[in-house]
Parts: sequence; structure tokens; C-alpha cells
Amino acid sequence: MPRLTRIYTRRGDDGSTALIGGRRVGKDCLRIAAYGTVDELNSLLGVVLAAGPTAELVKPLRRIQNELLHAGAELAVPPGARKSAAGPRLGRRHVAALEKLIERLNRGLPPLKNFLLPGGSLPAAHLHLARTVCRRAERLVVHLAREEPVSSHLLAYLNRLSDALFVIARYQNQTDGQAEVLWGNRA
Repeated sequence: MPRLTRIYTRRGDDGSTALIGGRRVGKDCLRIAAYGTVDELNSLLGVVLAAGPTAELVKPLRRIQNELLHAGAELAVPPGARKSAAGPRLGRRHVAALEKLIERLNRGLPPLKNFLLPGGSLPAAHLHLARTVCRRAERLVVHLAREEPVSSHLLAYLNRLSDALFVIARYQNQTDGQAEVLWGNRA
């Protein structure tokens, strides 16, 4: 576990930051954008939890937050430093757990007849926003994967997570008695 004794170091004042392993890169590099967006998603899930979701969702959301820290740590390790950098990695079991959550929550939801407008209760609206941030993180990681090796499990995890966040938002709205608003595609 990292031990943070100082919050600021001044080393990043020049617009650079260190990856795990010590290599310095620009704060605008694709790898930093990818794990920064994963961090943004994690913070947004903190907002969801602060907004008071149904109790049944708290434990899965906390688990997902921890897994997103794993994803960020994995993205902070450049390909050349992977062997020497021990740390948590996302694997098939994490993707499978999301699939199980989706199936469990989706069982009680009405079938979709059209696209939905994001919104509803405050926690559900934040969950819809989290889904879009997750898709952005996924796009950045896909872009990174074209340039450097990225775990296929990490890519699958982000793809499945956005699906899970959509179902969790629907579940939250149903629990809160909020009707889903369908897209008025004839507008």
C-alpha cells in the first residue's frame, strides 16, 4: 500500500507526472487521461453514494470503487515496468461479478421499449452521468490500447461497467418510484 506522507512534491509543477516505476510523462499524455478519467468515475460514484442510493446498492458500488482503484493503478504502470510493479489487476472474475450484478438487478426491471432519457432520482441521475464518464474512460483506454499493451480484462471491465451502471440507475429509479422517461423520437 502506498504511504502518503506529503500531498505535494512540486515535481509536477512543470506539467509532468510520474508513472509507477518512476518514468515521467506529460500530464496530458493518453495514459494519464485514461487513468484520470477512471479516477473521475470513481469520484462520481462517491457522489452517488453521498446522494443516498438504496441500501442494496451500497456494497456493490463500494466494490466497484475499489476495482476502479485497481484499474487506475494498472493504467499507471507503463508496459516496461509491469514485471517489477506488483499490484492488483482486474481479471475475468471482476467482469463476471459485474455480469452477475446486471443479471440480478435486471430481472426485476421492465423490458426496455425505447431509449431512456437520463434522470430520475438524484442517485439515479448521478448513475446515468457515471455511465457516460465510464464510456469516456473506455474510449480513452481503447485509444491507449492501440498504442501500448492494455489488459483485455480491463477493457472488458469498463465495457461491462457502463452496462452495469445503466441497469443500476434503472434499478435505483424503480426503487425510488421514479417513472422512466422514454426518448420521444418523434419530436
